[in-house]
Amino acid sequence: MPVEITWWGHATCTIEDSGVRVLTDPLFARRLAHLRRRRGALPTSRAAVADAVLVSHLHADHLHVPSLARLAPGTRLIGPAGAVRSVPALGRLGLRITEVRAGDTVEVGGLRVRAVPARHDGRRLPMGPQRCAALGYVVEGAARTYFAGDTGLFDGMASAVGPVDVALLPVGGWGPRLGLGHLDAGRAAQALAELGALSAVPVHYGTYWPVGMDSVRPHEFHAPGEEFVRQAARVAPKAAVHRLEHGESVRLEATR
Repeated sequence: MPVEITWWGHATCTIEDSGVRVLTDPLFARRLAHLRRRRGALPTSRAAVADAVLVSHLHADHLHVPSLARLAPGTRLIGPAGAVRSVPALGRLGLRITEVRAGDTVEVGGLRVRAVPARHDGRRLPMGPQRCAALGYVVEGAARTYFAGDTGLFDGMASAVGPVDVALLPVGGWGPRLGLGHLDAGRAAQALAELGALSAVPVHYGTYWPVGMDSVRPHEFHAPGEEFVRQAARVAPKAAVHRLEHGESVRLEATR
């Protein structure tokens, strides 16, 4: 049975495996604070149809309360331990929330969701101490699909994540600079090589850009996806990279 990946923009994807729909870091806004969606139509109502949603960390472009409010009441939400304490509005959405730490596993239908470490500042900005660790997730069904969330490279990444078939990797950001705890196209290709996944989808680029900065280093908005394709061909030549447009899907046959 194949796994189907749909990229809705930024870090928002639907993973459909074994008849179960898992949504990642939903962000359905045209504008968020100083960020404006510059590319791709807003996700359709189908994007909010999910059996479970994964939240990687508490930054507002990954844990976006108005977008989560579009989910059906009772939808399972899996997020970092301490999320409800740090974002009280999350607990008022009528979702079934399961808080996890790296190493925890959760059963969702016929899938097994495993939380894995990420190297990223996981706190709710711009205020609050470091309360919640950022996470990635491996969705295990017919395939093993790694959703990295936001992360930099870190020692032991491959052993912490474990064997995966498909990797959804961030390759850019929402501004002309990437700070610590992020992957650019080159580092994402290196991560792909270390993970050994045979399929990859670049995400977290080419969607949101700061208002008034349309002409500031625009290549850093558009280029990371294609650059990842080039870099991956060099360092991970066995991997098939699928650079999707917003709303586009790819069906991948399971390798096990």
